[in-house]
Amino acid sequence: MTNFLEKRIDRIAILTGAGVSAESGLNTFRDSDGLWEGYDPLDIASPKALDSNRDMVLDFYNSRRSQLNGCLPNLSHLAISKFQKDFSGHVFLITQNADDLYERAGSPQVLHMHGSLKSMRCDFCSEEMEAIKKFKKSTLCPSCRKAGRLRPDVVFFGEIPKQLYEINIEIMKADLFVSIGTSGVVYPAAGFVADARNNGAIGVEINKEKSEVTNLFDFSYVGLATNEVTRFFSKLLSEKDF
Repeated sequence: MTNFLEKRIDRIAILTGAGVSAESGLNTFRDSDGLWEGYDPLDIASPKALDSNRDMVLDFYNSRRSQLNGCLPNLSHLAISKFQKDFSGHVFLITQNADDLYERAGSPQVLHMHGSLKSMRCDFCSEEMEAIKKFKKSTLCPSCRKAGRLRPDVVFFGEIPKQLYEINIEIMKADLFVSIGTSGVVYPAAGFVADARNNGAIGVEINKEKSEVTNLFDFSYVGLATNEVTRFFSKLLSEKDF
């Protein structure tokens, strides 16, 4: 196992956010003064919006899914995938991103805490399934054959992220917690570093600018993910000085 500043590192938890996928061309919620492609996020990413204007919400996510198909994994996705495969200990990857770029980069394990653009769910039968390329309110659920309740399998504002229990266990057991490309303002993810540090983990932040919780980390590296992530994990594998 490797050592990081004289601490034995056997278990690593990695959290990634929109800053990683942004370098592949995917817009974030914080582009354009807080508007997402011209939309207020609450108008297209909340249960209330889904109930009041389902077709508009579905059209938006159909567009996001189509945009995703034109994007490729970048160097940071590839560096994380390589590290997961090459590190001799346990690596657990948590992402707030709903894209499939880690999977396409070859990551052997990814937990999408905010769901997946490539998946849809039926609120009639609760079945999760691969998303139809374009679906709308009138589309029949392939499972229960009812119409009107298909939705993107993504976590909207006000909804509970997926697999929080498993995430919390991994963070509590981690020797090293690495946060990459996330603003540090959205909970519960913003609180992960405090939980990790309280359980003895070293905290490392990699971001293009200091976040709202930079002061909670032991180390902070500022720069583009495609540069800093590759450098960090390469050095961690080779046990070079930081």
